[in-house]
Amino acid sequence: MSDLLDWQRLALGVLRKSGRADEDTPPEAVADLLATDTYDGVRIAPLYTAADPAPPAGQPGHVPFVRGGHPAPRPWDVRQRHADPDPKVTRAAVLADLENGATSLWLAGIAPADLAEALDGVLLDLAGVVLDNGADTLAAARAFLALPGAGKSGNLGADPLGLTARTGTVHDTSILSELSKMSGVPVATVDATVYHDAGGSDAQELGYATATGLAYLRELVGAGLSAGMALQQLEFRFAATADQFATIAKLRAARRIWSRVAQVCEVPHLGAQRQHAVTSSAMMTARDPWTNLLRTTIACFAAGAGGADAVTVQPFDARLGLPDAFSRRIARNTQSLLIEESGAARVLDPAGGSWYVESLTDALAHAAWDVFTEVERAGGMAAALRSGLVADRIGTTWERRHADLAHRRQPITGVSEFPDLAERRPVRPSAPLPPSGGLPQHWYSQSFELLRDAADARADPPTVRLVALGPTAAHSARVSFATNLFAAGGVRLTADSTSPVACICGSDRSYASGVAELAARLRAEGVTRIWLAGQGPYDGVDSYLYMGCDALDVLRQTHLDLGVAQ
Repeated sequence: MSDLLDWQRLALGVLRKSGRADEDTPPEAVADLLATDTYDGVRIAPLYTAADPAPPAGQPGHVPFVRGGHPAPRPWDVRQRHADPDPKVTRAAVLADLENGATSLWLAGIAPADLAEALDGVLLDLAGVVLDNGADTLAAARAFLALPGAGKSGNLGADPLGLTARTGTVHDTSILSELSKMSGVPVATVDATVYHDAGGSDAQELGYATATGLAYLRELVGAGLSAGMALQQLEFRFAATADQFATIAKLRAARRIWSRVAQVCEVPHLGAQRQHAVTSSAMMTARDPWTNLLRTTIACFAAGAGGADAVTVQPFDARLGLPDAFSRRIARNTQSLLIEESGAARVLDPAGGSWYVESLTDALAHAAWDVFTEVERAGGMAAALRSGLVADRIGTTWERRHADLAHRRQPITGVSEFPDLAERRPVRPSAPLPPSGGLPQHWYSQSFELLRDAADARADPPTVRLVALGPTAAHSARVSFATNLFAAGGVRLTADSTSPVACICGSDRSYASGVAELAARLRAEGVTRIWLAGQGPYDGVDSYLYMGCDALDVLRQTHLDLGVAQ
């Protein structure tokens, strides 16, 4: 307890210096002052101790499967995604992947008639194949099952409710019954990434996945399968993000929730959810795409540490189009290095026992269960999609997330922070467009990237006139801040500019003594908008740049003032 009190006193001292606390603030208030809330209302404390209770997580391989679906460590399935519609190109990429570390395949949108050519030479009894054919699922399943060879594994990829969410067109769940009669290959993929990509929270992703999974169980049991057999027909696909602890907790919470569903179905021992984690599409950037290597590495580690059965690392150039051999190799090797050299797969549930992770897992499971039960009260997942409940709930979350992105409370390296205006991006062939018409697909970086695109389309790069006051030491920090902010919209801040937009950078003392006169002089020189790095108000200044300001609003206004076409 004395150690905790010492930490509180030290933290309080820092908070007082920053102005977030005063002399009357007690040490026990530090936790609330430093805590943050997730989009699900889960409070994240700055420090966790043994006093933070969480229910027992059990043992790996045993109910409630929080600590993993297997009792002993084993490498996760390295699953590579292929979406090139050319079967010859796909075949070459597939064989290269399987020869160099991949252990299964995810075929997204390969035409049913081309599956035989795309999989020519693949030993289907060794490499699992997961299909992803949307409205063509039945035809793709028939084509796949007709291929020579016994012992096929993977998943036929039926996800009618997920397809409904993506397209806005109702797709019947009865396809699951038909597929279940065709072979012993599992038939359904509960793809929860559609909710993540639409801007949803972790609890929404889990809650809607659980509701979808339950709808599929009902369909399969109605077709004559036992509850235990029906459970074995499902695989769940979740997004793994660069927030490693949130990803670890999400996968652990997903298993706990699904174990509860299996318990209600009276087959608790069969409730080990099979999980496929794919690095988040929403977090990937088209600008400075090399930074995606950092994001996907963290996400991959989190997926493995969280106990995913299969992991797909998206190539760093995924936002630019179809990946090339180099980017696929890097994506594949990210997993190989974590499994073989880092030893991340040699430990079961390495985050287990962490007071933070256990507490977060518990809180997230409860939040997701609330989302799930709301859907069930609304009549199930199909009804919730049809009524707009899912879209409304996710839309509200996206508004909050977008505000955080705009204010850079969630900075995006290489885009909203530290953009490289001289970057030379690789060029890739266009990728097939994904299904659309239902829930939107958002990229966290998209609003900033659209501004960069508009600025780059000009023959002459847009500039803002820098007006620096005093010696370098007095203005360098604010010049750097303003330069970084304007660059996020493709705008250069330079003293050589004759732009009608100006930005004043200096110290508070220099502002107090001369800003009004300087602003009047700038107006006389034709400047129509004056920004100031800092907070005012000061006479003659139109707007201010400061930590936490709405960066998107600043950039949009600057583009408007400079006549940059939107």
